Amino acid sequence: MWFFSRDPVRDFPFELSPEPPEGGPPGPWVLHRGRKKATGSPVSIFVYDVKPGAEEQTQVAKAAFKRLKTLRHPNILAYIDGLETDRCLHVVTEAVTPLGMYLKERAEAGGLKDLELSWGLHQIVKALSFLVNDCSLIHNNVCMAAVFVDRAGEWKLGGLDYMYSAQGNGGGPPRKGIPELEQYDPPELADGSGRAVREKWSADMWRLGCLIWEVFNGPLPRAAALRNPGKIPKSLVPHYCELVGANPKVRPNPARFLQNCRGPGGFMNNRFVETNLFLEEIQIKEPAEKQKFFQELSKSLDSFPEDFCRHKVLPQLLTAFEFGNAGAVVLTPLFKVGKFLNAEEYQQKIIPVVVKMFSSTDRAMRIRLLQQMEQFIQYLDEPTVNTQIFPHVVHGFLDTNPAIREQTVKSMLLLAPKLNETNLNVELMKHFARLQAKDEQGPIRCNTTVCLGKIGSYLNASTRHRVLTSAFSRATKDPFAPSRVAGVLGFAATHNLYSMNDCAHKILPVLCGLTVDPEKSVRDQAFKAIRSFLSKLESVSEDPTQLAEVEKDVHAASSPGVGGAAASWAGWAVTGVSSLTSKLIRAHPAAAPAETSVPQRPTPEGLPAPAPTVVPATSTMSGHWETQEAATDTAEDGSVADKWDDEDWGSLEEAESVLAQQEDWSTGGRASRAGQTSNLDPKSESDWSSWEAEGSWEQGWQEPSPPEPPPEGTRLASEYNWGGSEPSDKGDPFAAVSSRREAGTQGKGRLRWPGKSARSVGGRWKPNAPRRRQPRAP
Repeated sequence: MWFFSRDPVRDFPFELSPEPPEGGPPGPWVLHRGRKKATGSPVSIFVYDVKPGAEEQTQVAKAAFKRLKTLRHPNILAYIDGLETDRCLHVVTEAVTPLGMYLKERAEAGGLKDLELSWGLHQIVKALSFLVNDCSLIHNNVCMAAVFVDRAGEWKLGGLDYMYSAQGNGGGPPRKGIPELEQYDPPELADGSGRAVREKWSADMWRLGCLIWEVFNGPLPRAAALRNPGKIPKSLVPHYCELVGANPKVRPNPARFLQNCRGPGGFMNNRFVETNLFLEEIQIKEPAEKQKFFQELSKSLDSFPEDFCRHKVLPQLLTAFEFGNAGAVVLTPLFKVGKFLNAEEYQQKIIPVVVKMFSSTDRAMRIRLLQQMEQFIQYLDEPTVNTQIFPHVVHGFLDTNPAIREQTVKSMLLLAPKLNETNLNVELMKHFARLQAKDEQGPIRCNTTVCLGKIGSYLNASTRHRVLTSAFSRATKDPFAPSRVAGVLGFAATHNLYSMNDCAHKILPVLCGLTVDPEKSVRDQAFKAIRSFLSKLESVSEDPTQLAEVEKDVHAASSPGVGGAAASWAGWAVTGVSSLTSKLIRAHPAAAPAETSVPQRPTPEGLPAPAPTVVPATSTMSGHWETQEAATDTAEDGSVADKWDDEDWGSLEEAESVLAQQEDWSTGGRASRAGQTSNLDPKSESDWSSWEAEGSWEQGWQEPSPPEPPPEGTRLASEYNWGGSEPSDKGDPFAAVSSRREAGTQGKGRLRWPGKSARSVGGRWKPNAPRRRQPRAP
């Protein structure tokens, strides 16, 4: 009968890497890279080959195997598995690199910062304190070769071959027999008389001094070199001198050494060490302490090592969100650390958390996600966006908090390219129609118009034909002046999506009406847009063969490339409204700002030359509403159709000055603008639940019903001084036009006799003859 013995090394669940060994501590151990066969996760494998005639060395290796297997501490090399046979010993630990090799690699890449070195030494001293004070063990082998570094940059203490008990159990320290290790022995061990009085930690603290010298100065050539601190930081030198003092009695306990270095101005008194210490005890911290820690963490991450952020901070952030109810405060540091991950790691670690966060009802978390969507949108695939994210995001359109509605609108710029046909052309358009018509916040209506112009190229041809013209036309009737400007710019930025017939019959009539708008910024943009569209119409009129080229995008499918062209004109609304909206929802409005004078732009032909106008100081900023015109009208007319995408359309922050005069935001209601009553009546909008069945988009953007009268005390446009800094009797050149428009809008401009019609005779009103009533049909 045959018996086959199984090879234990072959059945071992870990295998050595084919790469050459990395070395290891001086002695019989050889360090190899390895991996777990089942999962492929990396590990380190220390291998000792049993040789005949080396029984003493074999016993030392087996003792080290046993010590490492039984000692568990965060700063001591973590044991995973082991194998002991007659031929070899295998010790599997977490994946680590010898400290000497790690310092050499980092030196080639620019060297380690003092922050990293301070935390690394802190960990080694803490491990010694655990061994001496808690376990009564003497390491007896502290040196560069006994320290290892894991993938997070954490220093681990290994090399437990020559450890012995401080209480004298089991005999004295084992004999090393290796000259490279004996040079780290303290001078009192060379005194064979044994008269030197020392503490149990004295020898290890001397060796710690040798380690500190080597970390900053390189390999220790001889013991006499310790007298010169070399490159050791000045804040560490006094404590280093205590370690390498000739009197072993005065060498501090490891715990005392840590306390001294953590004192004011100490080498280990810094933000990096404090962050690590907090992370080690985060499970027992109070919720308020965790909230404060995560809020301050983002400011420090830029100065922390990348490996530390990826492998230590990130797992703690994910754990805090998953089990600690940390909430929205983890988002900012989470996305900041996510920048250090590659695409595959981001998909595995960050995206599942982000998807789960979108389903949260916490408003703070929702608005943080929307604000920082730009950092993770590129890692989201289309099925995830349409099925797991968009259904939750659209609830923000209906939120009562204006800031959330605003951020939801702005997030559509990033989500639109990934939305499917139904979500983009049906669901999103419904919400945009309701926001533009009914939302009480002017900046949100303005941003809705801007966002629609930016994503217009992603819509299909039929939706573009139904939506864009109607939506921008409605925006030009908004009482909020920046919304009217956005409507004009929307037409201009999407000029390639309209047929020539639409330009002539639908768009130009709307723009022409804005040439007498009370707001000069609106008039200026209207004139520029009119010149742009007239230039296109004229070029096609001169050469009809250009019609196909000009209208090539009208019936084309959704073209993401075109949407990018509008980035310049839409950028101001995407980045400049958050601070404004936050001010709108405050309970108490801010005090009126000081006034300052701003220069005026060149005046278009046919208009009086205005003098410098006095506006609130808060509105004078780098990106202002009024765009700078070209140097000459000839140059402007020559290429006006090609300059819209390059225009700097200013910042919506300017709307703060307009806001103080036009709308009562503190009460949440909508007031009419100066010189023009509101043209938006929420009651005039059709029910969006029936829109899909009727199939008529125009009902969503229909003409509004008669407006409400302006509140008492509202100033008319004619009351403003448009022509100069001093009061003038002429008033506004458009005052008569505005008055006629207002009179025609309100329907109260004609004098009537009670129950009768009236007519003018000789400059006086006379009653007409009463009309004969028609008999009713039986």
